[in-house]
Amino acid sequence: MRILTLLDIIKEVRNDPKLLFEYIEYTYDIINKVEDKVRAYITLRDKEHVLRDAKRVYDKLIKGRAGRLAGALIAVKDNISTKGLRTTCASRILEDYVPPYDATVIERLKSEDAIIIGKTNMDEFAMGSTTENSAFFPTKNPWDLNRVPGGSSGGSATATAAFEASAALGSDTGGSIRAPASFTGCVGLKPTYGLVSRYGLIAYASSMDQIGPITRTVKDAALILDVIAGPDSRDATSIDISFPKTFLEYAEEGSRGSVKAKLVVIEEMVGEGIERPIYTSFIRVIRHLEANELNVTWISKPIVKYALPTYYIIAMAEASSNLARYDGLRYGLHVGVEGKSWYEVFAEVRSRGFGKEVKRRILLGTYVLSAGYYQAYYLRASKVRRLIRDVLVSLLKTYDCIISPTMPVLPPKLGERIVDPLKLYAIDVNTVLANLAGIPAISIPSDLVNGLPVGLQVMCDELRENLLLKISSYVESFLKITPLVPPLVRGYVI
Repeated sequence: MRILTLLDIIKEVRNDPKLLFEYIEYTYDIINKVEDKVRAYITLRDKEHVLRDAKRVYDKLIKGRAGRLAGALIAVKDNISTKGLRTTCASRILEDYVPPYDATVIERLKSEDAIIIGKTNMDEFAMGSTTENSAFFPTKNPWDLNRVPGGSSGGSATATAAFEASAALGSDTGGSIRAPASFTGCVGLKPTYGLVSRYGLIAYASSMDQIGPITRTVKDAALILDVIAGPDSRDATSIDISFPKTFLEYAEEGSRGSVKAKLVVIEEMVGEGIERPIYTSFIRVIRHLEANELNVTWISKPIVKYALPTYYIIAMAEASSNLARYDGLRYGLHVGVEGKSWYEVFAEVRSRGFGKEVKRRILLGTYVLSAGYYQAYYLRASKVRRLIRDVLVSLLKTYDCIISPTMPVLPPKLGERIVDPLKLYAIDVNTVLANLAGIPAISIPSDLVNGLPVGLQVMCDELRENLLLKISSYVESFLKITPLVPPLVRGYVI
């Protein structure tokens, strides 16, 4: 069987529903061969349970009543609630937590006959950029097992890149979908804040968290966005908006013909901290863009250099507030309470349950919210956030898209960045902008450098996913490198 994209498998099983069972066997065969090497999943569903779900989908296919995702095996980041399926946030504090409900995005996937194959590894509570901060084990990059896959949605990206799933869901607070997509050769989409419901997403920084797809092509991402986007009465921040066409139709338009657009590069996003191979690759990609009728302008916006500290101050402050609920009494990790005060129980649960990076962010977040430092740090960061948003939105009134390298470095080696938190935080320099401003952003594979994938980030104005997908699909069509297949699985799929 040769299945390279989500749309491929959907088309194949519609033509021959029996192929669904063959595809499941094929996927589990790949998992059996590579999962011990990459460690993408925290909880992988038993194949027999998946085949039971497939029988229900098969019956609907035979009757011509199947949904848009019939045939899809979707991996889900382990901070998105799945009814009856363990959801740990890659943390000891939630190691045995089984949600009694599905997140809205899971309900919508299931309503279109997608099958959930498992829950993927991540940085604990989505706090990290390498998937090394998991309480259980690090995930490895299928392009080079000595390197990280990015984070915090590293398990979702790895499962997709290594063909252990048709596609995946991740969450993105400061680049956690786009970073691993770039490092593993996938497409990663962070929608406009509010376009996709956050109900059932375990919160990190509520004003920036957003769920989105990780896929092998732009069209695949557009299809999943069509399914999961839309208003939700259970999420007060969700947006009720309709588009004239489906997102998939916009992506298909981009792949079929020439698209003219004005793109802009912010000079500060390709300056200090960008490794030479990444810069060289980016310039090479720009030449391709210009050769295909996409106009590229360079412009300076000095305020962009304040994005990274602004993001981390706000994110850590919100994290310290959101994680206060984990007290060991209502759910999650429990310890003996006999003869102990509430404070002693609370301290023991959080000391044993949270990892080093989560503790660091709680402490820093509590510090910037404290009475003596609130105005100096959190309030000032909130004001700078508004200025950054105003600059980006103003720029996007003149230009169609902002482009940049997704990540400033090639995938680091395991252990290389995690020892220095500042070095770790610095690789989010280009991705945090979209979260601060609430605008949509996508990472698409643009090059291979030293045998490792490099991503191009494209950002558009809020609720312009139609334009984002159209331009990204057009760029993908002439770069001609997707869908990428890592050497680890090349012998199984092509």
